[in-house]
Amino acid sequence: MESNFENKVERAILVGLNADCFSPDQTATEETLEELEALLETAGGFCTAKVLQNRHTPDSHSFIGEGKALEVKMLAEATASDMVIFDNELSPGNIRALEEIIGVTVIDRSALILDIFAQRAKTKEGRLQVELAQYQYLLPRLSGMGASLSRQGGGIGTRGPGETKLESDRRHIRERIDRLQRELEQVRRLRGVQRERRLKNSVPVVAIVGYTNAGKSTLLNTLTGAGISANDRLFDTLDTTSRALTVSDNLNVIVTDTVGFIAKLPHHLVDAFRATLEELQYADLLLHVIDAADPHRDEHIRVVNRLVDQLAKPGVPVLECYNKCDLVAPTEIPIGENIVAISARRGSGVAKLLKAVEAALDSGRHHIAVRLPYSMGGMAEALHDGAKVLRVDYTAEGIRVEAIVDSILYGKLRELVVEER
Repeated sequence: MESNFENKVERAILVGLNADCFSPDQTATEETLEELEALLETAGGFCTAKVLQNRHTPDSHSFIGEGKALEVKMLAEATASDMVIFDNELSPGNIRALEEIIGVTVIDRSALILDIFAQRAKTKEGRLQVELAQYQYLLPRLSGMGASLSRQGGGIGTRGPGETKLESDRRHIRERIDRLQRELEQVRRLRGVQRERRLKNSVPVVAIVGYTNAGKSTLLNTLTGAGISANDRLFDTLDTTSRALTVSDNLNVIVTDTVGFIAKLPHHLVDAFRATLEELQYADLLLHVIDAADPHRDEHIRVVNRLVDQLAKPGVPVLECYNKCDLVAPTEIPIGENIVAISARRGSGVAKLLKAVEAALDSGRHHIAVRLPYSMGGMAEALHDGAKVLRVDYTAEGIRVEAIVDSILYGKLRELVVEER
């Protein structure tokens, strides 16, 4: 009989280790186990039990200690669980040892997130990035995957990269990684061409960032009518979407949605999605969407800020958008110059957000008219390349150019400015 894994709800025990030697990004807590349960549900699984183990250091062999691993084994038998998912990242040796002790498939948080991404990726670019991340994750773990390899394509944590069998040798997988990286490099080059066109037209880029399920896609839909899926689940949107937005009569921008951030985001995903995430390097403004009603919002804000510091260009302005403000008391939302309270689903606060976007972008932009001597005709070309040129007049006194320029160009042209609005 042919089994139908798509209709089977896999039952999993969630296990986390809280070790004194771990950093906050490594350790497991009751809160991170709750998030792991939400991830499991997103992947289509069901949590049968949670186990949080406290130790000074992880056991080099079985990670949580053989005694605790045997307890998990008995719990798995009692709850008819199919697998055990760890909230921490496991080494190949840990996986092999735990599968031998517990007797069911063992995966870690990174493998679960990769599985969700494999389900969510819809565009060619998204699928390429997920496949690359999966291979980069699996390559050093081949020797420790144990029985999991025989379950390729058979459920959570095993939705593998395409049809290639993971039993293939390392050389074959490395060749596949090289090929995927070359294909993604082509994606980068295409994005580069599109980016140069935007720069030439002086269209500012506004990137939406935030913790997964904070409401980024809903905000993009509300602002631009993008019509993308926006469901109440983790990583509902994986593929990047960009749309034009008229902020005011004087300002048009490109709004770009980005993949949601999450605590302990696997570095393989950050590396593989660099073609997408590098858009943050060129954003003129970041909209940090925050779930105002999130009980763990302060920690999630820290996670996003830490990743933004790694990925965005230094000094880029950030607007904090406290979304779902209708679900909390007004006193629960901070007050500040770069803070806006909105409800993306209801549309409230959007007008104030657009004014804040215009103010943030205009703070570094100058609407000026300059008179260039004909001997400085090259500067006129530079303005066409690096600014938004509104009008050019050739007069007896020289070339009069009206343009919107950034602070750098403004500094170079200050002496030639004849009018500023």
